[in-house]
Amino acid sequence: MNTQMRRVAVAVTAAAMAVSLAACGSAKESGDNDAKTSAAKGDALTIGLLLPENQTARYEKFDKPLIEKKIDELTNGKAKLVYANAKQDATLQTQQVDTMITNEVDALIVDAVDSKAIAGGVKKAKDAGIPVVAYDRLAEGPVDAYTSFDNEEVGRVQGEALLEALGDKAKSGQIVMMNGSVTDPNAALFKKGAHSVLDGKVNVGKEYDTKEWKPENANANMEAAISALGKDEIVGVYSANDGMAGGIITALKAGGFDTLPPVTGQDAEIAGVQRIVAGEQFMSIYKPYAPEAAAAAEMAVALAKGQSLDAIATSKVDSPTTEGIPSVLVPVVSLTKDNIADSVIKDGVYTAADICTAKFKADCDAIGLN
Repeated sequence: MNTQMRRVAVAVTAAAMAVSLAACGSAKESGDNDAKTSAAKGDALTIGLLLPENQTARYEKFDKPLIEKKIDELTNGKAKLVYANAKQDATLQTQQVDTMITNEVDALIVDAVDSKAIAGGVKKAKDAGIPVVAYDRLAEGPVDAYTSFDNEEVGRVQGEALLEALGDKAKSGQIVMMNGSVTDPNAALFKKGAHSVLDGKVNVGKEYDTKEWKPENANANMEAAISALGKDEIVGVYSANDGMAGGIITALKAGGFDTLPPVTGQDAEIAGVQRIVAGEQFMSIYKPYAPEAAAAAEMAVALAKGQSLDAIATSKVDSPTTEGIPSVLVPVVSLTKDNIADSVIKDGVYTAADICTAKFKADCDAIGLN
């Protein structure tokens, strides 16, 4: 697909521009002029990138450099990426959108802190003739494109893994569900997917929506669950991501668990992978960030040049405000100690040396990871 995209990137035709602009529907005349100006720039584009927070390691370590690298490849090194991180502050992110509009970026990639709060900023960008790609989280407002993972499938895979770990103990006690932040639409999808698998097969003793996805909030919630249910009743924990899993496991250890119950996760953070190796965390969701980042870059560059997304976006999704958004949804992998070598190491996310530090060397040796 990369070769095809490069051909499309240099072979801009008036017909392709017409198709793309028609697809935008309500673009104003000023927006049309801006799109033509962007197309006339060729590869000398300015693409804005707004990421939501830096608590989760993935954004600075993977997403930003991967998007930047792909944009560089697609534009023969002539495009410029302008980047800002909102540090989990929705108001700050709205101000960052305004700055991107003032700087007249040719397209904007946004991973929203709050999917609803960003809608006004998305509309302002659209009115200014700047196409918006919703990245990882489906922002509200008139976004032009979207790329993420199948987020209900993420929850289903997590739920299935927890059932596998529990085996015939699934209904012998209570599980605790530690969902993500209510401001993140993905969190609702993870929860929905997990419940579709777990409901009727486990007893949910306590369930929390974790403010801002913060590990310390998950830790406090887990302490409350242990106090309410009693440690002898808790047989498993659904954790929506790895950061929270770390806070949960700290609380379980402090709560006197001799044997930790299975705990799920997501994002394949290095600390999460190491906990899996050590047997403290049962699994994580490995999301191959490279294809997600590549799709965002390809869509942003194509939109900036006024091109159709037909060759890139093979799916369509609806947000609460916009229907039929061209989308790329990337499959996910259930990461356990059995497939670390064939997933995150094979894909070059980590080396065995990254994972198997001195603290984890014996654990790595025990599972043949070296």
